Parts: sequence; structure tokens; C-alpha cells
Amino acid sequence: MRVAALYDVHGNLPALEAVLDALSDASPDLIVVGGDVVPGPMPSESLAALLSLSIPVRFIHGNGERDALAAHRGEDLSHVPPAFHDAMRWVAKELSPEHLTDMAGWPLTLRLDHPTLGSVLFCHATPRDVREIFTRVTPEERLRPVFDAAGASVVVCGHTHMQFDRSVGNVRVLNAGSVGMPFGEPGAYWALLGGEIELRHTPYDLPAAAERMGKSGYPATSAFDVLHPPAAAEMLEVFEAAALRL
Repeated sequence: MRVAALYDVHGNLPALEAVLDALSDASPDLIVVGGDVVPGPMPSESLAALLSLSIPVRFIHGNGERDALAAHRGEDLSHVPPAFHDAMRWVAKELSPEHLTDMAGWPLTLRLDHPTLGSVLFCHATPRDVREIFTRVTPEERLRPVFDAAGASVVVCGHTHMQFDRSVGNVRVLNAGSVGMPFGEPGAYWALLGGEIELRHTPYDLPAAAERMGKSGYPATSAFDVLHPPAAAEMLEVFEAAALRL
């Protein structure tokens, strides 16, 4: 059984298209979309591309979907940085009623029994929360209570937009990286779970992507730089300072 894990697309349709092209060679039996398809410059188009696939697709909820739904309902967005309030409201208006209904029904986690890897739990950030942060260097003793309780051999997550593969006790913890908004080297990041676990990186035409997304009308395009994303070391320091603090 081959499962492609696609996380944190963030409305970057060109990156998603490149990964979907790469999947033709990977031949997965299932795609798991691990949250945060939105927000981003091309939210409706990205979601439509995933929903139109002939390969079975399962979705889970990310904090981005939670915030987009809150914006649609006119709820409080104080937990979202003020600079992104307009962007979140714009995304909510871009999504069709059908897309919003679909998103509202996505679960927070997905568990699969994999013939080689055993019990695999897919979550957005951690098994217990869609916003919680940890990194590849967060001390194991702080993470054991979180992942021991998951009851899985493998946990696949995203949220921090940087790939890693580490162990927490007896649990193998994989960050699939971000398809649409990675930190570090530009490109689209994802993972393939088969007989082995493979962390994948797919290049695509970054200038053309930036041009397409720049025409979308997305209010936060200036903060969405696919050509020059933040350095991984810089973001690792930022995230580790906030690790396991909601």
C-alpha cells in the first residue's frame, strides 16, 4: 500500500500541480491531504484540483481550514495575526458553499492500518491539537506524553512546513513538509509511505508560479514568497521557542 501525504498546500496551485504530476510515477493507492489546503492565493482552485482526482483522497482538518470557516461565520479571529485577517476573510469568500461544507466535515485525524508500517496516524500539527508546535530538535522527554498517547507506530504531521523524520520513544514521527509554502530550499515537499518512508521534494517553475499567484487578488501575496522563502534555520529557532505552547 502506497500513501502520498500532501500537507500545507496553502493555495499554491502551481506547486500542487507539480506534485500531482509527480504522483503519476509514484502510483499511490491513496492520497492523504493533511490540512491547510487554505489559506493562500488560489484556494478554490487548489481544493477543486484535489477533489477531482481519480485516486482516492482523504482530508483532515488544519488550523487554516478552522480559521477559514471561522471567518466565513464571522467569528473571532484574534488568534490569527492581524496582518492576515483580510486574507482569511478573502479566502472564505473565494470558497464555494460546497467547499465550505466539505471542509467542515473533515476529521482532525485519520488512522490507517498499513501492511508494512503498522498503525499510522495522520494529524495536522500534533495528535492532540491542530496548532501545537514542535520541531525536529524538540527534546524527546517533552514529546513522549503527546506521542505515547497516540497509539500508533507512525505519526505523520505537518504545520511547521519543514520536513523531518525522527523517533519519539517507540513512535516514528514524520513531518511531510509543505507542498505550497516551505521554509528553506524552494520547491514542493511531500512524503510517500510504502514499503519505506520517502521524503520527497519536487521542483517547479517558481517565477511562473509567483506570477500566477500574484494575479489572484490574495491580500497577503507579499508575504507569500515562493522564490525566496524564509531560511529553515531561522524558522527552526522561531518554532522551537514556541514548541508545545498553544
